[in-house]
Amino acid sequence: MSITELEPQVRPESKPAFGIWAPAVTPLDQDLAPDPGRFAAHVQWLLDNSCHWVAVFGTTGEANSFSVDERIALLDATLEAGIPAERLMVGTGCCALTDSVRLTRHAVESGCDKVLMLPPFYYKGVSDEALLASYGAVIDRVGHDGLSVFLYHFPKLSGVPITIGLVERLLASPYAGVVKGIKDSSGDPDGARAFITRFPGLAVFPGTETLLLAGLEAGSVGCITASANVNAPAIRRVFDAWSSGSAETAGLQDVISAQRLALQSQPMIPTLKRLLAQALGDPAWLAMRPPMLATGGPQAAEQDAALAAAGFSFGT
Repeated sequence: MSITELEPQVRPESKPAFGIWAPAVTPLDQDLAPDPGRFAAHVQWLLDNSCHWVAVFGTTGEANSFSVDERIALLDATLEAGIPAERLMVGTGCCALTDSVRLTRHAVESGCDKVLMLPPFYYKGVSDEALLASYGAVIDRVGHDGLSVFLYHFPKLSGVPITIGLVERLLASPYAGVVKGIKDSSGDPDGARAFITRFPGLAVFPGTETLLLAGLEAGSVGCITASANVNAPAIRRVFDAWSSGSAETAGLQDVISAQRLALQSQPMIPTLKRLLAQALGDPAWLAMRPPMLATGGPQAAEQDAALAAAGFSFGT
């Protein structure tokens, strides 16, 4: 059974979060440190150009290449630049319990009540009970009534999946009121369907726009997708068309799916930074913190041709 064969669920707007989210890429300065000015400007541009909200310090933002201090300083600078805290979701999941606690506490005390939390991902093969203990320890130590945790399921990179059993345990625990949703970056439609159908009260976000329409029809709430850094208006058109019942929705979905295939034909994060550098005329955007490397040369030219063939136009 595909996602689209499910009966529609409640409207996305009734869930704890919804819409099109960009997990913001992180620009770097000449010392390969996060560049707060460019970052805040990019986040504001995303909010002004079709994103409902922005996720910061996720996979696309190279979060796990930055220290806790760097992430805290960048969040502070972003908020000081005038970005509304309520429009952000902050990635706070780390291998060390104390790092997760510190980042999460800082986020909520700064007004960012939504956090996206990877499981501790160094040790593999841990049980659902162990992960329940880990998430519970973070929530208990942060001790903030307004905290909203969104679980981050990305087994390809983390190696530690968020399972149905873990979510069931969390929702049967004292932490049930804190766990609000799931970002499913597995790319597996069956897995997304399982989260949607088993947990109708949670906000389930596929991690790619290729599953946007199918997910909405099944009961998901939108998507959190790297492509929104450069293609948010086109992705938002699918969400809005579906919301209004437009007959054009399927065709619009086909367009963004083709564009996503072209975007991911080369490593995604360097591709996004390359496209931003081109569009903004700002080569500083090309900087990558190792082990990430910038892309270019014939592969970039081939990708640009594929994007043009798919009708991609930056930020439109």
